[in-house]
Order: sequence, then C-alpha cells, then structure tokens
Amino acid sequence: MIVYAEVEFIISDSHSLKEKRAVLQRMITRTKQKFNVSVAEIDHQNVWQRTRIALVCVSSSKMSAEREINHALHFLQSNPSWEQLEVWKDYL
Repeated sequence: MIVYAEVEFIISDSHSLKEKRAVLQRMITRTKQKFNVSVAEIDHQNVWQRTRIALVCVSSSKMSAEREINHALHFLQSNPSWEQLEVWKDYL
C-alpha cells in the first residue's frame, strides 16, 4: 500500500529564501530520520513564505502506512516556525 500526502505551510517569520530553506531543510531532515517516509518540497520553491511538501510511505498494509504518514504530519505540524494551510492525502 502506498500513502501519498501533500501539506502546505506558510512561514510568516521568513524574510528571505535563505531563512525559509533553513526551516524547511531542518524539518525535512528530521522527518526523514524519525519516520519511514520520503519527503520533498514540490511547490513554491522560489517563494520565501510558502512551501508545499509531499510525503510518501510504502508499506505492506494500509493501516501501517497511514499511521506512519499521520505521525510524520503531526510532527511537521508541531513546528512553531510555520502554520499549516492544507493537507491532502491519496491512497494508491
């Protein structure tokens, strides 16, 4: 089972692409280390206050893949540096 999620964040305190990328890379690296997911920024690469991140988890069961994605999303949402705008999930 493959679970795919997209989440969009706004980084209000960012005043440059350098500040945005510092927050983004820190969270992407930590998420990859803590959870069995692949993570990448997929949109708004040249916008300094927004980002859209994709997460993918592949597992033998839908329940375990969804649980891993949900834990990763909760971890990303817990960062006080940004605010979640929307989440979208799909099951393949």
